[in-house]
Amino acid sequence: MSQQSGSPVNRAARQAAKQALRRCGVATSALRRGPGFVIIGAKRGGTTSLYRYLLEHPSIQPLFPGRQHIKGVHYYDSNYEQGLRWYRSHFPLEAGGRHLVRPARRPAIAGEASPYYLFHPLAAERLARDFPGVRIVVNLRDPVDRAYSHYKEALFHRRETLTFEAALAAESDRLHGEAERIAAEPGYLSAAHEHLSYLAQSRYLEMLPRWFSLFPRDQFHIVVSEEFYADPGREVNEVWRFLGLAPRKLLSRTRHNGQSAPDMRSETRERLQEELADHNRGLEELLGRHLPWPTSKQPVR
Repeated sequence: MSQQSGSPVNRAARQAAKQALRRCGVATSALRRGPGFVIIGAKRGGTTSLYRYLLEHPSIQPLFPGRQHIKGVHYYDSNYEQGLRWYRSHFPLEAGGRHLVRPARRPAIAGEASPYYLFHPLAAERLARDFPGVRIVVNLRDPVDRAYSHYKEALFHRRETLTFEAALAAESDRLHGEAERIAAEPGYLSAAHEHLSYLAQSRYLEMLPRWFSLFPRDQFHIVVSEEFYADPGREVNEVWRFLGLAPRKLLSRTRHNGQSAPDMRSETRERLQEELADHNRGLEELLGRHLPWPTSKQPVR
């Protein structure tokens, strides 16, 4: 009797093959430099699309093994207990400063995109300790749209059962003490902190100063999601330039990792825009640039 591709036997075989490749990566980790860049978030800010577009450049290598199409390693948030050799195992082999896959390409770099890093209470310190010179890319999306997109993802994966409005009302209780527990208990993983933190992960002004205190500002490149989707070719070339790579024409325009759901209620949107107006204005001051999001409260009607 032949086995179907989705059978338990074949799934187990694929999993065993993945584990064998990872062991190979760990065994050769001394020949793997690590990340030249990391996209740290924000979650639902377009990180998947940006990462896929960046890989079009011949001087950017995919993570190992390439056929698995890994985007994010999630080492500095959810897999830190695996150790640095495990993290390095995801990056290309090098010898004499050249990637062995494409040794003729110079420069050759690799990076990853783990969008929970931005919000995770320990990720910045961990990354700074291991790779203080890494280039950091941050995708920032309109906080209201990001929060709702995050909620839609939670619905899709059946992590959420409440309406958006009820989930926002429950968020404070759901997250109470979770960041402190993550910091205090090595290895503790909080599903609520990562997946049900809709508004909290939209408050970039509460996250970015910690990152800016640990890395020089010239190691950051900010991508505004609305500008990225309006002109992906221009924005991706800005990131390539930031990474020291030559410009080129972006071929793909596929938008990755979208989720469908009914539109947000207009009254909810207005309320959140008012609530976040001061935040957005403060973020503009921190970044020293205009952001295409509401920065003033709506007039009283």
